[in-house]
Amino acid sequence: MLSYMSAKEAAEKWNISQRRVAILCGEKRIDGAMMVGNMWIIPSSAEKPVDKRTVRYEKEHQIVLKPFVKWVGGKGQLIDELEKMLPDSGEKTLTKYCEPMVGGGALLFNVLSKYDFAELYISDINPELINAYNVIKTDVAGLISRLQEMQMVFLPMDDNGRKFYYYSVRDKFNSVVLTEATAVEKAAYFIFLNKTCFNGLYRVNRKGQFNVPMGAYKNPTICDEENLLNISKVLQNVTIVCGDYSLAKSFIDKETFVYLDPPYRPISETSAFTSYNADAFDDAEQIRLSKFIDEINTTGAKIVLRRFDKELKTYGFTNEF
Repeated sequence: MLSYMSAKEAAEKWNISQRRVAILCGEKRIDGAMMVGNMWIIPSSAEKPVDKRTVRYEKEHQIVLKPFVKWVGGKGQLIDELEKMLPDSGEKTLTKYCEPMVGGGALLFNVLSKYDFAELYISDINPELINAYNVIKTDVAGLISRLQEMQMVFLPMDDNGRKFYYYSVRDKFNSVVLTEATAVEKAAYFIFLNKTCFNGLYRVNRKGQFNVPMGAYKNPTICDEENLLNISKVLQNVTIVCGDYSLAKSFIDKETFVYLDPPYRPISETSAFTSYNADAFDDAEQIRLSKFIDEINTTGAKIVLRRFDKELKTYGFTNEF
C-alpha cells in the first residue's frame, strides 16, 4: 500500500522549505504528489527533484567563503533568511546581483560561493574597506605576505609588546595616504587592525582617523590565507566601486537582485553606532535612501532591505517618514 507524507514532512526530509515543496508540487515535478483539501501530499518514496534554481546558479565546485573582516551590523546570522529571498524556481530569472552598501559582505560571499550571477556590483563609501576588496582582487599575494609578517611579529609578543605594536600600526594607518603605491600596505594595516581591535569595530573621529582601542584577543587570525585566496578568485567577476549607493542606479534593471543594508537609525544620540566614516547616516540619509528605493523599484528589480529596526522586509518603507 502506497504511503504518503505531508509537505512539511517532505521539507524536513529534503532539508528545504515547505514553500519550496509546494512550488515543486505545483510545477508537477514530484511524481504522485496530489492536492487533498488545501494541502499537498507526496508519496513517501518520492525523490527530491533536481532544483532548477541550483542548476541555474550553483557552481559545480562550491568553495566556502567567509568575510575577511568583522563589521558592525554584519548579517552572518541572517543568511538562511536572506537566502529565501534569492531567485526561486518558477520566478523570473535574475542574472545580476547588486549590493551597494556591502560592508563585510556576509551575503555577498554566500552568493559568490553558491550562485552564478552573470554580473555583480558592490560598493561602499568607506575607501579603506573598498581598497581592501580591490587589493584582495588584484594583489592577494602581496597582501598575504604583509599580513603573514605582521602575524609572525604580533602573536609571540606579551601584552605590553602587543599594545605598542597595535598603536604603532594604528598611527601608520592614519598617517599613510591611500594611493596606488600604498594600497597593499593600507589594506594590510586595515585587516590587522580589524582583527586585533576592540570587537572588530570600525570607527573614525571627525578628522576621519581610525580611533578604536586594542582588543583582548589571545590568538587572533590575522592572515587567513586560504580564505583570502578563495575570495580573490571569486572577486574577479565583481565590479567594485568606492562611492555612494546611488551610483548603483545605472547598474540596476529588471534582472537585478538588490540587497541594501543601511546603518541603523539610532533611537537616541548615544544608543547606536552609525559613523562608519566621518559623516553619520542620520534621518535625512534614511529619507534619501527611501527615495532611491522608490526610483530603482520602477525598474522591476527585486529589492530586499534590511531595516534599521533589524527586521527583514522587502521594498516598502517610505510611509515611516
